[in-house]
Amino acid sequence: MVEPDPACERDAAPERDGVPGADRAPASRVAATPAAADLLARLRTRHGPLMFHQSGGCCDGSSPMCYPDGEFRVGASDRHLGDLDIPGVAEPVPVWMSGAQFEYWRHTHLTIDVVAGRGSGFSLEAPDGVRFLLRSRLLSDAELHELELREREEGEGPTPPHP
Repeated sequence: MVEPDPACERDAAPERDGVPGADRAPASRVAATPAAADLLARLRTRHGPLMFHQSGGCCDGSSPMCYPDGEFRVGASDRHLGDLDIPGVAEPVPVWMSGAQFEYWRHTHLTIDVVAGRGSGFSLEAPDGVRFLLRSRLLSDAELHELELREREEGEGPTPPHP
């Protein structure tokens, strides 16, 4: 069973000081289910720091691919969607998406989940007989506005951290 994504309830948050939703967490583009978080903690123990990349290409390109951080070289057009804070994992897990794929998914919140079955041989979870997959929902207008403002202020965009 998939745990509900608490971000789905964000627009129902009460007002604080006359501002709707002021008590809610900041908007994000990515999250992980508890099952995915548990698997990521185990993969972190085996492989060290982790990262995700979603290409939208062939060879399970519709699935998020988990790699040791830095093993997959992100390109100049890749978008950093955000970082997953996983309990028991010291460092955040960055999530990247190809720029072309982001243009299709820019209005969407993505939740990384895990299900039984074999995915790609390139992703770290494949030998465990499970695969990561994305669950999605549309971002609310308020979330999208908040994200776009924050990304402009922080200079977020297609610039990867690796030279």
